[in-house]
Amino acid sequence: MKISVVIPMYGCREAIGELHSRLVTSVSKITDDYEIIMVNDNCPQNSWEVIEELCSKDKHVKGIELSRNFGQMKAILAGLDNASGDWIVVMDCDLQDRPEEIIRLYEKAQEGYDVVFARRAHRQDNPIKIFLANQFYKVYRYAVDGEYDGAICNFSIVKKEVIEKYCQMREQHRAYVMYLRWLGFRQAVIDVEHNERFAGKSGYSLKKRLNMAIELLTSQSDKILRLFIRLGFGLSFISFLAIIGLIIYHFVADVAIGWTSLIATTVLMGGLIISVIGVVGIYVGNIFIETKNRPLYVIRQILNSDK
Repeated sequence: MKISVVIPMYGCREAIGELHSRLVTSVSKITDDYEIIMVNDNCPQNSWEVIEELCSKDKHVKGIELSRNFGQMKAILAGLDNASGDWIVVMDCDLQDRPEEIIRLYEKAQEGYDVVFARRAHRQDNPIKIFLANQFYKVYRYAVDGEYDGAICNFSIVKKEVIEKYCQMREQHRAYVMYLRWLGFRQAVIDVEHNERFAGKSGYSLKKRLNMAIELLTSQSDKILRLFIRLGFGLSFISFLAIIGLIIYHFVADVAIGWTSLIATTVLMGGLIISVIGVVGIYVGNIFIETKNRPLYVIRQILNSDK
């Protein structure tokens, strides 16, 4: 039985040594047959130097260097595509996910589950970040018509057969946990401790988070389009009633309809039309991106590869 640990690396050079040490201690308590796959997503701190050094000293470490920054989800996919374990663990590189919890994830999986997620019992993040994340997940639950616990993170252990199904999904806009939720299989969740970041800072700016939220919502659901259709019918009905009311008011009170209300209504409808066109444009853009069928990532080199 072999375990693979996949870690996308970005902005955490100072944590790599500590991460490796704790991973070896933790995973070796389960099995001596394991691999630690570190995927360098073009880290600006040149983490690849540290990964190269680890690969030369420890044959359990497999280093994957991407040709440029492709983003966390695609870096995870690159690691999964090259993982050979019977069980695959995915975790972050900043040690907010505790390597010691892998043992608990594995023990839970042995109860007959194919996927075991970690849920952050007490999230150690900026309050604003937590608030925005919670609001997004409320919207996401509405968009997909399903339950989704925002405290569940990428930290998980998954059976090889499930990962193979996940890797067959080659959409450009990716969401690890959400895709696994969609796949189904026997899933469980355990509560884990969530630590402060060991070093560095998050690579996700507010702008990146907003863009990612839009990508996820429009790639996972068409409910936003349906919402605008309902809005259009609603406004049409209200406008119809308003027109009838204004006509009656004009003949009963013999008062001319004002230009101010007409201009305000025109501007409002123009804004709504532009918004609808923008939303449709996002969906069309997603289709355009998918039809190009470009590779989701490009690997520059792999160290300690067994393929």
